[in-house]
Order: sequence, then C-alpha cells, then structure tokens
Amino acid sequence: MSNAEVAARVGVTPEWIERKTQIRTRRYAAASQAASDLAVKAAHRALLGAALDAGDLDYIIVSTSTGDAPSPPTANLVQDALGAGNAACFDLNVVCSGFVYGLALARSLLRLHPGRRALVVAADVYSRILDFTDRRTAVLFADGAGAAILGEVPAGYGVLDVDLRSRGDAHHLIGVPAGGSRLPASHATVAAGQHYFRMDGRGVSEFVLANVPAVIEAFVRRAGLDLDEIDHFIPHQGNGNLMTELVEASGLGKARTHRTIDRFANMGSASVAVTLDHAVHDLNDGDTVLLVGFGGGISVGSCLLRWADPWRLRRRDDAARSGAQDSIRGAWR
Repeated sequence: MSNAEVAARVGVTPEWIERKTQIRTRRYAAASQAASDLAVKAAHRALLGAALDAGDLDYIIVSTSTGDAPSPPTANLVQDALGAGNAACFDLNVVCSGFVYGLALARSLLRLHPGRRALVVAADVYSRILDFTDRRTAVLFADGAGAAILGEVPAGYGVLDVDLRSRGDAHHLIGVPAGGSRLPASHATVAAGQHYFRMDGRGVSEFVLANVPAVIEAFVRRAGLDLDEIDHFIPHQGNGNLMTELVEASGLGKARTHRTIDRFANMGSASVAVTLDHAVHDLNDGDTVLLVGFGGGISVGSCLLRWADPWRLRRRDDAARSGAQDSIRGAWR
C-alpha cells in the first residue's frame, strides 16, 4: 500500500505522510488472512533457515495484540498449522514490545531445560482496527510477522541479557477501548468507533524520549559494555522521525541503526522481528546487537545479543549429529 493509496483514504498528501513518519509504503494482509496466517508463514521461513522440522520445537510463543479471536490462543492455531505437536504454546500480548518480551521468556524456559528449542513469532494485523478518519494513527500502522528460533549456542554468544520495564501509569496513551470485559461488543460501542486502535502520538513520543534513553544506557552498562561498543541497534519501528531522535538521545550514534519503517511502516510487535531478519546479512560473528521494543501498556523491552555466525553453528551441529550417528553405528555393530 503506497502513501498515495493511504493518503486518499485519510485526506492528506503522500508528502505529508513521508515528512511526518518517513514511511513510503506498507503491507496490508489479504481479506482472507488473519494473524495466525502471517505467523505461520514467518515460522515456516524460520524453520527452513534453521534446518529444523516443526516436530523439533518444544515451545511456541506468539506475540500479538491482534490475534485471530479472543479464544483460542493464536499460538494454538499456529501449532496446528505447523504440525508442531510436541510444542507447548501460548500467546503473549505486550503490544509493540512483545517480540523482545517473547525472547526473554523463551530464554528463561531454555535455561531451565537446556537442549530444547523455542519458536518466538510476532504477528500483528493492525489494518483491521485502524480508523481511517484518524490520520494520526492510520498512516503509521500496517501488518506483518517475523519469527526466530532459539536454541543452544556457544558460551558468550546468543542472548547476553534482557531488561523488561512496565509503566502502567501511562496505559491511557495507547489502546483499543472496547471489545473486552469492561466494554463488551455492542451496537453502541461499534457505533462510537471504540473498537478502533487509538494512540496519543505526541504523548508516546514524549514518553519514549524522556524514559527510554536512560533505560538503554543503564541496561548496556549493566551488561558490562559501553554504548560505543554496540555494533547494531534495532529499535521498534514506530515512527522514523522518533527513531532518529531516539538514537541521538541514547548516545548510539556509532551503532548501525537498522530501519524498515520506510518499507513496512509500524507492524506492532512484528517490527523488531522483521527488522532483525532484514539485518541478518549485515551481522558478523561476535557483533553486539541491541533490540529495543516499546509500546502499549506502556512497556519497554531490551535484549542484548552477541551474534554467532549461523554457518559456523550449522557446521558444529552437523559435526555433532555425524558423531552421534557414528556412535550409534558402532554400538549396533
């Protein structure tokens, strides 16, 4: 969906959208698609990249605030579509911070059970809940999904640390007022447009710039690094102009900031996941990668990675499997 297509619906110009957001295009799901459909596509690609089968998964965590339905969990639909019958699965709703929160939760599960694997999928379909009379939000949001598989890596690599923050006192800045137990669906709530997504964009920007830089600095230093030692920065792709200000305010000017906002807009919890996927080819063995999500709640999630060359890991795993097969053949003889 180009800016011209969206601009015609909301009553602005394409130039206005790009100037305010740095967005040029975005993607909307087909009418027949829901969050689980996008999640399954992303999961298949992650499994292919990891050379794994769905049966190899032990956990499936789906981050979404726009699930297929209030019940059952979207994760169960993803599990069924993948044929991942061995995996425990559940949903996670932390809005735009969800992918980072999902990584943190997966890391905890894998530390309890070494050798297991977790699929973390972030999928959102915001086009279904946008009010196209509200230009402040309608031009920003879109649909997408991204996925990652977590497993064992060499010591010193992978997830080095995570930091999760919540500020419920700012919950009013982002939300969908109706459709839950406080305001169940009714003719009155639908007529009032209370099932649409609402956001105080200025309030969110002020909150992010006033709070997130300090969170980032404290987190990086707690991990024993200086801000100058961060090689790659992958923030939530909320608004291009806000990202530029956040990089400057956080002292991350020496890091390479990865952006997909111009092509895909704000995909909710999928933004960090999709941007990480697009950054993979620019990551080298040993690089430090900082992921930061922030969104409704309000919540902030940070994750620090030490990147491991996936081909080196693949060779290690292949060698381990080969050794195991030789041992089995030896025992059989």
